[in-house]
Amino acid sequence: MKKSYLFIFPIFLAACTSEPKEVKNSQLENMAKDSRILQDVLDEKKAGFNASADSTKKQVYAAGIQAIVDAKITEKALQVGNTAPNFVLNNAKGEKISLYSELKKGPVILVWYRGGWCPYCNLTLKAMQDMLPLYKAGGAQLFAIAPEAPDSSLATAGKNELEFGLLTDHDNAIAKKYGVVYQLTPEVKKYYEKGFGLSDYNGNNKGELPLAATYVIGTDKKITYAYLDADYRNRAEPMAVLDALSNTQ
Repeated sequence: MKKSYLFIFPIFLAACTSEPKEVKNSQLENMAKDSRILQDVLDEKKAGFNASADSTKKQVYAAGIQAIVDAKITEKALQVGNTAPNFVLNNAKGEKISLYSELKKGPVILVWYRGGWCPYCNLTLKAMQDMLPLYKAGGAQLFAIAPEAPDSSLATAGKNELEFGLLTDHDNAIAKKYGVVYQLTPEVKKYYEKGFGLSDYNGNNKGELPLAATYVIGTDKKITYAYLDADYRNRAEPMAVLDALSNTQ
């Protein structure tokens, strides 16, 4: 049974001091109650893949996930209590975003996604967008990071109607500082190149991608929440992130 985070909402809302004036408390409560568990949506997508993909492709993808497990990427990545490294990255509009500058305004949520080509990423970004008013009500800002080029980020933002910043991390330079980068197996890379042209999206032929990681970072630059999973089909629940924000300054 999946855990529900709805019970924290009234307490969290009462503690909010920077709620957007245009959003009423009752509206926020309804949003929280109506929000669907993201993992259920992702599992439906996974079931569709398993029903339609051939056995070879399923074996190759499963082996790719196991390679991440064997490399212990999730164990080596930054964890709760670590200091989040600063970065300056461009958003889809070409504006420079500094993490430490943004932290002066309040907590920051960082969501790594693989690229706009990834259906699981798009579902996750949409779910985070649905929760954005709640995050803002808690004084937090949300940014999503991917190695895809700015033009691709702009397209990703447009098709998902995103109102938060998408940041371009060329060659996964910042993702490497957070320890969330992994190497695709040659077999998976071959599927990705043939299927949608991964190298064109990322501007290199390295075959590296970030985990679908999510961090909540407090104004003291400390990580208060870290979601790390070797399987890109599993993602942080938006309500779990809201729960983490209630205990983050």
